[in-house]
Amino acid sequence: MRKISTKENIVGQFSLVKSKTDGNELKKRLRQWQHSRSWARLICEAEKMWSLESRELKRLGAMELIQLQNEMPFNVRRRVNYWLVKYSGATRLED
Repeated sequence: MRKISTKENIVGQFSLVKSKTDGNELKKRLRQWQHSRSWARLICEAEKMWSLESRELKRLGAMELIQLQNEMPFNVRRRVNYWLVKYSGATRLED
């Protein structure tokens, strides 16, 4: 007698078949990655203003950096620190 394969049996046997929830999880992780990277890039841009000659631009860069730190959600700070290391940023965020 031959066993008839159902869709559930086939999906259960092959790990290459991904469910919709796996795709949603992947999209969520990608969104978190992009979000953290964007915060780090903004911080690095504010830091670059410190190297300018104008006192006013340095002050503006410091104010921008403080504002970014205050607006950033606490749950992404560890990831943002990771990107700051990768971008050679001087700022580090407390958890």
